[in-house]
Amino acid sequence: MNITASRVIRWSGLSAILAGILFIVIQAIHPPELLSSVTTKAWAIVHYLTLAMSLLGLLGIIGIYTRQVHAAGWTGLAGFLLFGLFWTATTAFTFVEAFVLPVIAADAPSFVEGYLGIFAGSSAVSNLGLLPGVAPVGGGLYVLGGLLLGIATFRAGILPRWTAVLLACAAVSTLASSLLPHPLDRVLAVPMGIALAGMGYAVWSERGLEAAQ
Repeated sequence: MNITASRVIRWSGLSAILAGILFIVIQAIHPPELLSSVTTKAWAIVHYLTLAMSLLGLLGIIGIYTRQVHAAGWTGLAGFLLFGLFWTATTAFTFVEAFVLPVIAADAPSFVEGYLGIFAGSSAVSNLGLLPGVAPVGGGLYVLGGLLLGIATFRAGILPRWTAVLLACAAVSTLASSLLPHPLDRVLAVPMGIALAGMGYAVWSERGLEAAQ
């Protein structure tokens, strides 16, 4: 098979579609961030799906950015790098949740509860070193990366502008998560999932891209 850059970009669009769908589905089926949940099958399934979503999301935004790289400018590059770091960090933390926490839950329950509290807003205390400071950084990457990539996409005018507006608004809306009790704040992820899926579909459906290039 003759693999061209345009085909890679198109198939990365499919990755973004799947990532967006998973982003929405996972919010609906995510078990409570409790010690008793960590060793359940539901916990394992959700975090395996989250790992897949994170990797697909990273591949997806690579295609989304590459499709408009010449028009996105420095704003697009900054948004792509920051948003990419968010998905990379999510992959790392989800790996721990999927494969490490279930193993040590019985022997180190205080550590597991503290780790879960980082993202659930729990007051559980444990010696986690610098880890509690990572959550705000990850949130900042999500908000700023999504906002900048949305602005760059809107200005580039290559992908549908409604997806760019939705991406930027979805990223910024996370700042209002403190107004909603956890886990109701998970509903704020739905617009982001739609934005990713919409951008991915726009990239994947451009069948004339290869001929145009």
